[in-house]
Amino acid sequence: MGAQMKLPAVMLYALLSTGLAHAGDMQSGRETYELHCSICHGDNGVSVDMTIPSFANGDRLFQMDQDLLRSIREGKELMPAFRGLLSDQEIRDVITYLRSL
Repeated sequence: MGAQMKLPAVMLYALLSTGLAHAGDMQSGRETYELHCSICHGDNGVSVDMTIPSFANGDRLFQMDQDLLRSIREGKELMPAFRGLLSDQEIRDVITYLRSL
């Protein structure tokens, strides 16, 4: 019985540590993306400049959610930081939307 109880606990820990338990809302993510991100990353994820990731092509989406969240929160290269402007939940919503493109 001890081993049977450990497996669900390990699975729950794995789920929580991957961020899957913090799934975002795609509609809210789309709205936030359109307001804050589309000016550079383009409508529907097609970037306006070849030097900017095009999410419609899957650019940068190979990263884990927590890495994307950190990049959006802290900023990266030319992209400004969104810490204080967007909550972590709003960023997760955007990531959920990006993964739907």
